[in-house]
Amino acid sequence: MGSVVSVLRELVEALEARTPVVSATVVDTSRSVPRRPGSKMLVFGDGTISGSIGGGEMEARVIAEALGALADRRTRRLSYTLLEPATGDPGVCGGEVELYLEPHMPPTTLFVIGLGHVGRAVVELAAWTGFEVVAWDDRPELATDLPDARQLMSDSFAEAIAAFAPDAFTHAVMVTRNAALDAELLPLLLSTPVASVGLMGSRRRWDTTRAALEAAGVPAEDIARVRTPVGLEIAAETPREIAVSILAEVVGLEHGA
Repeated sequence: MGSVVSVLRELVEALEARTPVVSATVVDTSRSVPRRPGSKMLVFGDGTISGSIGGGEMEARVIAEALGALADRRTRRLSYTLLEPATGDPGVCGGEVELYLEPHMPPTTLFVIGLGHVGRAVVELAAWTGFEVVAWDDRPELATDLPDARQLMSDSFAEAIAAFAPDAFTHAVMVTRNAALDAELLPLLLSTPVASVGLMGSRRRWDTTRAALEAAGVPAEDIARVRTPVGLEIAAETPREIAVSILAEVVGLEHGA
């Protein structure tokens, strides 16, 4: 069944691999039950498990609840009575058990594309907010001196995408210098499973970029993923004020607002 130590070790390994997982822990019991408080089980997104909290119908129900916790990223506290399967109980052991389900999600990364004044302000504020930050600019002289970024890149964007491999726990913010660069980079970015793509710029600039994407054959459903202009409307003017508006939007997306 796996010891608690081995289960916890596997939990750490999953998070290091950016794999979401739910830990199910027996927190309280009474009378006869299959496992005692402290017993743990991990449930992965494909329904596979590591460890056990008792097996049988109860464990099957816990797995289903855990998959729901992965979907909504919310903890759950479950109580089961193991007396009468005929009336819906998941067992006949004769006791009661309480479990705590906690989803563990990989740390969210903010991918900042463009390191001019606004991009640099976004990097600084994102790190302070608690995001891991990866940043890119095709100008090597700008992709430097940003201690708040976990990774700085200035090679080709295709190479940067391959090296970083943005995933569903990544929000991308594009604050580049012109529409031509946006149109060049967006097809590569939209081919990844990033959670959101925010683009800075005026409506006219987006019209130009969108036309270029359509002409290049980028699918309409990919183009529709772009949120522009990125950031909440707070009448921001300075780079740091604009960064505040951008981070406010990203935090809202992260929390389902």
